[in-house]
Amino acid sequence: MSTPSDLSPTAESAPAAPKNLRREVDRRRTFAVISHPDAGKSTLTEALALHARKISEAGAIHGKAGRKSTVSDWMEMEKARGISVSSTALQFDYADHTINLVDTPGHADFSEDTYRVLTAVDAAVMLIDAAKGLEPQTLKLFQVCRHRGIPVVTVINKWDRPGRTPLELLDEIDERIGLTPTPLFWPVGIAGDFRGLLDVTAGEYIHFTRTAGGATIAPEEFLDADAAAAREGDEWTTALEESELLVESGQQHDEEAFLAGRTSPVIFASAMLNFGVHQILDTLVSFAPPPGPRPDVAGGARDVTDPFSAVVFKVQAGMDTAHRDRLAFMRVVSGVFERGMVVTHAQTGKPFTTKYALTVFGRERTTVEHAYPGDVVGLVNATALAPGHTLYADRKVEFPPIPSFAPEHFSILRAESAAKYKQFRRAVDQMDSEGVVQILRNDLRGDASPVLAAVGPMQFEVVAARMKSEFGVEARMEPLGYSLARRTDAESADELGRQRGVEVFTRSDGVLLALVSDKWRLQYIEKELPH
Repeated sequence: MSTPSDLSPTAESAPAAPKNLRREVDRRRTFAVISHPDAGKSTLTEALALHARKISEAGAIHGKAGRKSTVSDWMEMEKARGISVSSTALQFDYADHTINLVDTPGHADFSEDTYRVLTAVDAAVMLIDAAKGLEPQTLKLFQVCRHRGIPVVTVINKWDRPGRTPLELLDEIDERIGLTPTPLFWPVGIAGDFRGLLDVTAGEYIHFTRTAGGATIAPEEFLDADAAAAREGDEWTTALEESELLVESGQQHDEEAFLAGRTSPVIFASAMLNFGVHQILDTLVSFAPPPGPRPDVAGGARDVTDPFSAVVFKVQAGMDTAHRDRLAFMRVVSGVFERGMVVTHAQTGKPFTTKYALTVFGRERTTVEHAYPGDVVGLVNATALAPGHTLYADRKVEFPPIPSFAPEHFSILRAESAAKYKQFRRAVDQMDSEGVVQILRNDLRGDASPVLAAVGPMQFEVVAARMKSEFGVEARMEPLGYSLARRTDAESADELGRQRGVEVFTRSDGVLLALVSDKWRLQYIEKELPH
């Protein structure tokens, strides 16, 4: 697995697109799940894989001792805390479709990584806690989806636990984010007493039966309206009346409005019990868009039937301690990918071979022989690639870079032992290339004490943990007294550097950043030095 990635351009070139390319594109659905921490995102990820027969039994990240942790969370930190801080791509077939589910970090400190993932998907599932409703991280990620024109399917999760009323939750969605909810599957039974779902379109009742610990697919029983009324009584009547009220007010699914980001299909579910999970998959297959053209930096667009191209959205090392390799996850944008083909790296103009290409499910790896638009492929030992980079074959294309977030937390990084300085440098370069944190340097501090800049402080914990586990380097962090970062230029750098409470650094991509102690200092500088 250590074969270099770059080969001579005389090697095998890109294959011609097959006649069935359009059919393969139409079969694909690529989406991410967005939510506030602890809304059940990783549990839903496993439940979806379970229903697609990708795994045989689901674990729970918050399970008691002895119960499995979710297979999509592979870092020890993730297992210990029951959170996702990295992203994983899962691919499975369902109902004659190929589903690409890109799992995202749930914690707010890793919102920059989540943003990168959202550049690689065509739709999103917005997961909402039935008791808590719309939470800050959910709102932030929804705004990213809106900005990028990504249609959103809403799932009200944890309906097996006490929570708010369904109408109250839908009103909140409408009022706070201006998205009209259009229920497809309405709950029968209040939050905490989840009996089943009313299929609003078909008018039938789907009754669920619990399984031991929610570890296997919940059996479903389909009943017509009369049988449902006889079985559930007032609970069925209430569900019917509430759903009819919404339909009469115009809250019905409209595909054009959904794709335009004005409405959102709604499903009530319990990922922990595997209730409503089939319905989520069916909704994605029926309504989520297949891959489409992607804008390029030249102002045009790369159509899915054009020659091969892909965009790198995630780079990750340390996923497999047995291999010690580095994976670059790319989203195929156009054409057909075939393992071994030689493509061009747009940022350097150099040829790049794809000998080792994988799909990754937790720690499990499967070799990819070919892939189509919408698919996510991991390229092994792709040391030249970084998030936002473009690969292409034949006709040149370059996609817009992925913007960096403004960091708000800063820390000096030092190696505890000078004897391990080489390993320390390699570790810093690795974290930098993956985009785990931003690395800042200036002449005053030198290379031995780089400054880490992060959106959230937990990113520092990930850096320290990975430096120890992957490189054997004990590192310590020393907080730096700045709270804001702003871009500047070479003409302004000297004058800014003389200001109290300001220090200028160069980021590894060459961008100059001025770190400022606080917002009042920034306001003063903006007023006194407007240039």
